[in-house]
Amino acid sequence: MELIGNHRPSVTHSSMVAKAVWTNAQFGTIKDIPELSEYTSRLQPVVTPLGSGDDTLSKPSITPDLVQRQPDGLAGRFHSAADYHELYKSGKLTPVQVAQALLPLISQDQESGAKYGAAWAAVNEEIALEAAKASAKRYAAGKPLSVLDGVPFAVKDDLNVKGYTSHVGLQRQEGIPFFDEAKQTIWPVAQLEAAGGLMIGKVTMHELGSDTSGCNPRRGKSPINWYNTSYYTGGSSSGGGSALSSGLVPIAIGTDAGGSIRIPSSFCGMYGLKPTLHRIWTMNSAICVAGPKAATVADLTLAYRLMAAPNPDDPVQGAFAPSISPSPTAKKTIGIYSDWFNEASPAVREVTNKAIDHFREKLGYEVIEIHIPYIREGQLAHSAWALSELNDHHRHRHPDPHKALSLVNHANAILMTMGSETSAVDMLKYGQLRELIMEHLAFLWQKYPDMLIVTPTAPDAGWKIHPGDQAYIWLANSTGCPALSAPVGYIDPEQGEDQLPVGLMAMGEWGAEELLLSWAKDSETYLNNVWHTGRVRPKEWADVVKLATE
Repeated sequence: MELIGNHRPSVTHSSMVAKAVWTNAQFGTIKDIPELSEYTSRLQPVVTPLGSGDDTLSKPSITPDLVQRQPDGLAGRFHSAADYHELYKSGKLTPVQVAQALLPLISQDQESGAKYGAAWAAVNEEIALEAAKASAKRYAAGKPLSVLDGVPFAVKDDLNVKGYTSHVGLQRQEGIPFFDEAKQTIWPVAQLEAAGGLMIGKVTMHELGSDTSGCNPRRGKSPINWYNTSYYTGGSSSGGGSALSSGLVPIAIGTDAGGSIRIPSSFCGMYGLKPTLHRIWTMNSAICVAGPKAATVADLTLAYRLMAAPNPDDPVQGAFAPSISPSPTAKKTIGIYSDWFNEASPAVREVTNKAIDHFREKLGYEVIEIHIPYIREGQLAHSAWALSELNDHHRHRHPDPHKALSLVNHANAILMTMGSETSAVDMLKYGQLRELIMEHLAFLWQKYPDMLIVTPTAPDAGWKIHPGDQAYIWLANSTGCPALSAPVGYIDPEQGEDQLPVGLMAMGEWGAEELLLSWAKDSETYLNNVWHTGRVRPKEWADVVKLATE
């Protein structure tokens, strides 16, 4: 569809055309599945493992392994929270030095030409330096708050942080109250700051989080995938993937409504956890969650445990049972739906199958074949649901809801206009299909306790600037299950020079985040010690510790 100047395409002006596009996308086919009438329509996939009421179990568990540094000689080693913590305690480095080294690299001053600036949506140097100075004083007094004290981290542009605007990837427009600074920091980010974490800035995202490439020219240059600059970072949490892979921060907080944490983690060779729905923070969504991405499994675990602390003012999130690590002697099971798994490209299948073979042959995982019904239909239902939520959430970002489309690019105007054509009957049928799939998953987990459903995170290792396909990601969002992406190898690219990371994703039962994190440790050990090159760092990786000490 050709777009000329500022003219909107006809689909945004004609309900008949919009309905035709909606029908062409097959969003209306779900209501024709006869079996759905037997199921209750589940409008939110909320499954809450309940706590015991024992307050002593609700405190974040910072276990010794989270404070232990990786070996210095490890190939492709990324700096972790434990590295910063040890340097700060020894006096060899201070949080102020780290902040002063980072800020010029991510400056939003157009004249600065900051090398890594494209990944960042907003940086408040005054706030960052004030937090760094407070952390430095705590270390000087010998009273750091935690291993995270003074460690830089980034937050996605759709999460509120006091003193920052949440653009949600939109181009700022003066006079629109939505673009006012946030008056309060959301719970999961506040927990990292309460542990002393240094929020260094907000990172970019795809406009409205509506796609998975991460390209958003309306907010300036798209963030760079430092593994291969000829590929996108993946999205929508694109800036976080870029900031992590470049070495600027060890932790980034994102959101995920259809893969937005896991896709950039996969494309950028990082670890990303999509928690159970409402496990971290109760959002006004049936599919979207906040969660951490990190350069190491230890930091992913640290961030998750801190963020998941029960919020006494949130009756949904606060009711969750505390995270408990699985027993070392527990049976390990991987479930694979081959028809689904094998849709990945041959190169991705080769890398991921090698990792699964290792889990089975060396680590004792039992690998079983499973089946998940209505995969294609479920993906259509999830996509239509996401568009309906997108449309509803965006309407009130403009004082006049009828003018809300004026804030977005042409592509999102089309998507939201199309999404508005979804009827109440169709939404109820999507909910019935969700219930059907969730009941089937519950059956599988009853039959195979603690099973992890494993697929490649994405069917391809990267996005070359042409449309990709979310073949696997959506299921965890539609059903509310937790899922984690971990890098397990690298493949040669189709363009550019440097190899691309390949992610493997595991989806667990509701509340099984610690089981996923345990699996991620096995994956990290495999990549570091078994994959023939070990872990690989991008050529343009920034050694923040070295820059800060210099």
